[in-house]
This record gives sequence, structure tokens and C-alpha cells, in this order.
Amino acid sequence: MKSWNPNKQGKFRNEIASESQPPKRLSPQERNTFSTDTIPEKAILVSVCAGLQTIERTQEYLAELAFLLQTAGGVAVKQVVQKLDRPDTRTYVGSGKLDEIKEYKQALDADIIVFDDELSPAQLRNLEKELQCRILDRTTLILDIFAKRARTSIAKTQVELAQLQYMLPRLTRMWTHLERQRGGIGMRGPGETQIETDRRLIKEKISLLRQQLDSIDKQKTLQRKNRESLVRVALVGYTNVGKSTLMNLLSKSDVFAENKLFATLDTTVRKVVVANLPFLLTDTVGFIRKLPTQLVESFKSTLDEVVEADLLLHVVDISHPDHESQIAAVNQTLTEIGAIDKPTILVFNKIDAYTYIQKDEDDLSPMTRANWTLPMLQESWEAKQGKSVFISAAKRENIELLRNMLYEEVKRIHAVRYPYNNFLY
Repeated sequence: MKSWNPNKQGKFRNEIASESQPPKRLSPQERNTFSTDTIPEKAILVSVCAGLQTIERTQEYLAELAFLLQTAGGVAVKQVVQKLDRPDTRTYVGSGKLDEIKEYKQALDADIIVFDDELSPAQLRNLEKELQCRILDRTTLILDIFAKRARTSIAKTQVELAQLQYMLPRLTRMWTHLERQRGGIGMRGPGETQIETDRRLIKEKISLLRQQLDSIDKQKTLQRKNRESLVRVALVGYTNVGKSTLMNLLSKSDVFAENKLFATLDTTVRKVVVANLPFLLTDTVGFIRKLPTQLVESFKSTLDEVVEADLLLHVVDISHPDHESQIAAVNQTLTEIGAIDKPTILVFNKIDAYTYIQKDEDDLSPMTRANWTLPMLQESWEAKQGKSVFISAAKRENIELLRNMLYEEVKRIHAVRYPYNNFLY
């Protein structure tokens, strides 16, 4: 066996070392500069400003789509908006705007085009034919993030079921290489036969996954019955508003928290004691605008934690410029799962990051929400609709005020449910 000379250079820099030649050791400086990260895919984001929706609101939605893309590992190089009464049924955007997107794709060397709506199978097929690249819609992007974030077997099963349900009506465009596009010997391929076979296999897989989730639901139901002796509080809210950070602060736990969308998919339950009163605190998956219906159905066992909770802590990112629509999106999802009427405390988080535009004294234009100070927001109608508190989980501001409010609400629920155990408080 030949001895290895670490000073000997290979003919090519990327030459693969043989078993008799161990790879060269990297110096500390080389290790610091070495990275295995792949080059992020470049994407063009497309949205239609339909009906009465304003351009400003559309831009905010595109900013959220760009954040979704970043979480999935891509980067937005261009945003395209078209004003229409309604999206085109054939290609989502008009023919002129489609030609414009083609030019941007070639000029920017984009890898994918991402649309801020769920596209129909026909729209996907037509867009791929016209643009000659991968086309993603908002649902595909969210499902991809969920698949990337899933860690436990329960979350992986839920995500896989949602993906298969989304994929089932879109199989035709996935098998275009087997379609009979022209006649002749050897060209009468089994296009539709292959599609039907694949559809049957996916339906069988969906049935199997549903059986697995039914078994999981029974286990979760049994676990919740074993916890009925304590009041249950659930954290709900838009994704990336700080629910996991607040969970760690109140329960003194180490739930994974990150400044990315859908950092938490799995339900986490912790016992919390405020003063002398114990209760269970649950951290759930974050909601988002246009949450795919497949995910709502697949994550039923996770969302049941919200349905069966006694009290909801609706966490809101007060620093987000469009937090009102985020509140509306969460309330819409709560309505869909039947949890909108539960006792709720609005927790306005991230007051440390809240900023406003201060108007000049000679500026006579009407004041907008962007000019409101934090005390003005605290006196607004949305803060006065019910019980609310303004905090900063990251800076631990007003946390004791939240604890006291939690104590009073949990004590009230406990006194009604267990009238003979009131000696606890």
C-alpha cells in the first residue's frame, strides 16, 4: 500500500481520494470557509390584485410569500403583480403579463415561478407549457415547508396525507411523457393506464394514512381524557408571532423556536403553575392566510387540542403592519374547526419591535394606523373587544401582567368546573 503524502497535490482540485489515500485535512481557516449549503433556487413571485383588493395589500401578501420561499430555501428575484377583476381561468394572469414573466425568467435566469394562490390542474399544466419551468403555487410551497419541518412520525404522517390529497387531482400533468401525442408504431403508449394505476396506488396510500391517523386520534383522545383534572390553555395565532417563545417563558421549557414560518408543527404540552394554581399549556401549529384545506383535515388530531381547550391565548405580532388581517385569518380557522366561541385572551406580542411613523406638526393629512403610537393602539377598539395584554416575550416585558390575567381566568374556569376544590386558591 502506498504511503500518503499530505503535501502532494492531485491533478484536479476536486479529485476523489482513493481508499489508500485519505482526504486532505482542512486547516481551521479552510473549515470556516467551507460550506455544504446548496445554492438557493431563484424564483419569480406572481400575484393577481383581484376585485377590491388594494395594491398595498397585494404587496404585503407577496412579502409573506417571499418569507415562505425563504423558509423553503429559495430566494425571490422579482415580484410581478397584475390588476384583474378575477384571475384568468387558463393561465391565472393575462397573455401580456405571461409574456412579461417569460422575459423576466430569461433575463434573471429564474428556476421556478411561484404564484400566490392555489392553481387548478389546468392552470398548472398551461403555465408549465408556456413558461417551460417548474411552477409552484402557494399550497405547494406551504406543503413543502411542512414536509421540511416535520420531525415526529405523527407530523410526517399528517404532512404526507396532505401532500397526497393535493397531488391526486394533478396526476395528469405528472405523466405527460406517457401520453399519446402522436401515432405510429411504438407510440401507442399506456399513458392513461399508467395514470389510473398511479391514482389507484395513491388512493390506497391515502386510505392507509387515514387509518393511521384514526389510530393516532384515539391515542390523543385517551391522553386528553387523562388530563381532564386540570384546566387546559392553548396557544394559538398566526405563524411566527412568538408562540413557542412565550411557551418557553411561561413553562420554563425549551420548545424549539426560530424566526421562520412554521418552526413548530408538533403539539407540545407542559404543566404550568401560577401562584398555587396548576394548569396545562399547549403550543400548537401556527395558522396562515389561505391555509390549505388538506392541512386542516390532516392536522385534525393536532387542532383537536385547540377545540378541547378551556382557554385560548391568541398571540398577535403587534409589530407586523398587517396584524389585523392576521387576526382575521386565525379567527377564520378557529371558526372552521369550531373553536371561535372559546374564552380568549388577546396577547399582543413584540411591543419591543413596534414602530410608528411620527407625523410633522405641519402635516395636515389624515392620521393612519401607521402613525399610531403604542398607547394609542392599547386604547384601540381591537384591544377593547375583550381581555387583552401587550407584552414582549423576547424582552420579558409585562409578563407578570399576563401571568396575573392567566391566573384569574384559570381560577374562574376551575371554580366552575371543580366547585369542591376551591381551597387551591
